[in-house]
Amino acid sequence: MAKSKTALCATLALWATLTAAVAQTYPNRPITLIVPFAPGGSTTIVARIIADKLGEALGQQVVVDNRGGAGGTIGTRAAAKSAPDGYTLLLGYTGTLAVGPTFYPQAGYDPRKDFAPIGRIGTAPNTVAVHPAFPAKSIAELIAYAKANPGKVNFGSAGVGTLSHIAGEHLATMAGIKLTHVPYKGTGPAMTDLLGGHIPMAFAPIPAVHGAAGTGQLRVLAITGLQRSPLMPDVPTVAESGLPGYQAVLRYGLVAPAGTPRPIIERLNKDLNTALASEEVRKRLAFDGAEPQPGTPEDYAADIDREETQWSKVVKATGVSAQ
Repeated sequence: MAKSKTALCATLALWATLTAAVAQTYPNRPITLIVPFAPGGSTTIVARIIADKLGEALGQQVVVDNRGGAGGTIGTRAAAKSAPDGYTLLLGYTGTLAVGPTFYPQAGYDPRKDFAPIGRIGTAPNTVAVHPAFPAKSIAELIAYAKANPGKVNFGSAGVGTLSHIAGEHLATMAGIKLTHVPYKGTGPAMTDLLGGHIPMAFAPIPAVHGAAGTGQLRVLAITGLQRSPLMPDVPTVAESGLPGYQAVLRYGLVAPAGTPRPIIERLNKDLNTALASEEVRKRLAFDGAEPQPGTPEDYAADIDREETQWSKVVKATGVSAQ
């Protein structure tokens, strides 16, 4: 028994030495940051902001790799199955880590078991945006119009099972109306069709609508957070527009495949928090409607757990599924 304990201690000591050595030489080549959506959406915007600054701190390029499809689950699953060596990271996102596992029975990953949280990046609300030709100019008018035209109001989203999709279904359920979902392979394609008048409405993050709203190319009816956005202070929240308690907020963070050595996770967390503290990153995130939220890996793990619990209930309440 004594010999087996000694052997175990020796093995653990060797493992600790090896992981420490790996962390000391990390990184020695470019890092891939998977964004599980098509280019042009808020996830890509946030990823590029973080990749630029993180790459400076690490001394290696952080390459953003867009892998869209199946509401973000394809890219997320690919990240989960990647080598846990710190060279493949994932932009964690509410839609993929909180909504996807319930919405897609065959998502192929467990948000709690298959990832090693690195840290939070920030939060941002969605918006309810409409084409200028759409008659509704408020959430109350939208609800009244949808009730008068059941099933005839289409809304676009970043894809089936994404937060922008579930945000729309959640609003419809709370308001007692019927909206018809039109899925896209990312926010970018959805916004292209909204601006072109091919769909009348979309649920999209502030970064994707802010510029077009300012030029009158589309109209923002409401913000999906509980507070108004400093970027659009005159736009009310859905909650204050007749649906008290309604909230659909995006949360971004960084995760690595489960099993990634803790020293690497700690290095990435330190450099991520340093990036979030920089005035440059804070300004860029603020301009895109996101509020920085630095923290520990454990903070982000708790967020993932809480959000998955919360949104799984919402998904079940709406009755929608990927089947």
